[in-house]
Amino acid sequence: MKQINQELDERRKQEKRAAVKIKNRQEREEKLAGLTHSKYPLLKKKESLNDEEKAKINSLQKLAPELGEMYRNKEAIRDIFESHITSDEALYKFLEWTQTAYKFFPNSCRTISRWIDEILAYFDHRTTQGIVEGINQKIKLVKRRAYGLTNFNNFRRRILLNWYFCC
Repeated sequence: MKQINQELDERRKQEKRAAVKIKNRQEREEKLAGLTHSKYPLLKKKESLNDEEKAKINSLQKLAPELGEMYRNKEAIRDIFESHITSDEALYKFLEWTQTAYKFFPNSCRTISRWIDEILAYFDHRTTQGIVEGINQKIKLVKRRAYGLTNFNNFRRRILLNWYFCC
């Protein structure tokens, strides 16, 4: 989702840069008004939007239809991940999604294609690597703070203390 949101935000920035270059003052101001303060509504999931943000998305879809289509595709892939389906059903849904979304999210589609086995494993077990990644980050932080210490046993104790495993 992070990569998809980055591609969506980059497209929003392109639209805004293009709107600044519009010669007609009224058209430029209208387009800029629609694009201003649209970043966070675009990046939020649809369930978390308040009424003002929903109105912003609706007006944005009229001003920049491509951004509206990208938002719908982003929400479609989020719906795939949040649905309780098997990995086989997910594979078909991802194939459909990548066919429709490739023109908007080429990098994300290529990433999904490369990592499809690992992504489908999520649908079998509903687990992620988030906890392991968090532990690795915490160890790296301890390592940075302990710069210059040469005793491995002290380093090990510092790591274990972070999770209250040391005696």
